[in-house]
Amino acid sequence: MLKINYSNIPKIIIALDFCNKKKAMKLVDLLNPSLFYLKIGKEMFTILGKKFINELHQLGFNIFLDLKFHDIPNTVFNATKAAADLGIWMLSIHASGGKKMLMSAKKALESFKEAPLLIAVTALTSFKQEDLKDIGIQMSLQNYILILSKLSYDCGLDGVVCPGKEAKKIKLLYGDKYKIVSPGIRCIHDSAFDQNQIITPKQAKNFPIDYIVIGRSITSSKNPIKKLNLIIQSMQ
Repeated sequence: MLKINYSNIPKIIIALDFCNKKKAMKLVDLLNPSLFYLKIGKEMFTILGKKFINELHQLGFNIFLDLKFHDIPNTVFNATKAAADLGIWMLSIHASGGKKMLMSAKKALESFKEAPLLIAVTALTSFKQEDLKDIGIQMSLQNYILILSKLSYDCGLDGVVCPGKEAKKIKLLYGDKYKIVSPGIRCIHDSAFDQNQIITPKQAKNFPIDYIVIGRSITSSKNPIKKLNLIIQSMQ
């Protein structure tokens, strides 16, 4: 049996892509909170709310609350503060909300002794070049990601969510302390679902990524733990 070394691979965040608590907990009960983080997105938070986060905290899990706030600065300030009050480990907002919004979110965390990591989403993994053109942005997707990464860094955020292939450039520009979170992790024979900016687990290990988000690759599997172990072993 292959001995797994978790210290030489990116930290793993499991996205709970489920429509109900029973299905989510069936997987959660199989996970070690000392090895894995959990991501709660819009669907599960809308269904189960802060009570579910409290239950996961009681089990010892760190929670990435991935609600991707994107609104006027005052609204994002209040939403960020409310999210931080839940004791979460990481929180996402949209970098495209602009400088004032990003700085407002950062300011909302100043009063917290243990503030969550504040991470800015650059481009969704579903995005392709033509999607930028559809919203009137005439530049490459790569440059768009780099511009939003710089804006987020300048506003004092802790890092960005970005495609894994852009991680090296961002780390070279802003250093190891600037965290990179990369979703879209797919094994070679996996379905890409609706994601276009994807990388394999082996690529994820070779890129300077701090955290990889794994969701439907395992949550849609008949044997999610077996699939998770295969993904981890491919990074050894």
